[in-house]
Amino acid sequence: MSQAPPADPGPETRGEPGPGLTAAQVRQRYDRAAGLYDLMESPLELLLFSRWRKRLAGALKPGLVLEVGAGTAKNGPHYPPGLRVRAIDLSPGMLVKARQKVRKLDLDLELLEMDVADLGFPDKTFDVVLATFVFCSVPDPVRGLKEMRRVCKPGGRLILIEHLRPENRPAGWLFDRLNPLSLAMMGVNVNRRTVDNVARAGWKVERVENLMTSLFRWIEARP
Repeated sequence: MSQAPPADPGPETRGEPGPGLTAAQVRQRYDRAAGLYDLMESPLELLLFSRWRKRLAGALKPGLVLEVGAGTAKNGPHYPPGLRVRAIDLSPGMLVKARQKVRKLDLDLELLEMDVADLGFPDKTFDVVLATFVFCSVPDPVRGLKEMRRVCKPGGRLILIEHLRPENRPAGWLFDRLNPLSLAMMGVNVNRRTVDNVARAGWKVERVENLMTSLFRWIEARP
């Protein structure tokens, strides 16, 4: 299912959890979780996520790619030959696990510790910028998406696979109520309106597809 970007996304904070966590707090949570992260996510990875990662990799053409929030490099094994990837993450602990995985791959993939809110790349560097299940935990998602747009070449592309606030009104209401608990325990926002945030960051949204109801979505946009 595709749809156009919302005509009036409303105030920047609509549907967002408020001040939330700082980047340092998010880093600390993911550093703590790094050792068990792959194990904790393995059921969803087997049932759903790996299939979507393969689809994303299949949509990429040879060029220079920025992956934001690389985590333990779960996308790495799916990347096709000929791709040049610069993959960043905020958490040193997650990057340790990622480097162990990447050593076994025959890929031009460089892992860097970096915050999406302050990307250390020149303007108009990348052919594609992407992220998978990342913007639920970015403290300032609009700022991060603006940085991704800054480093994307004219004619380039943004691809996101994200979990978002459900469109169903009762479910959306429930996720709003659960968000403070999720944020406190895991540093994850379960009620992000990421499609709206992409548009607020100046991207031209071209495609939004429900992957499993409206909870998981595929988002594509142009600078």
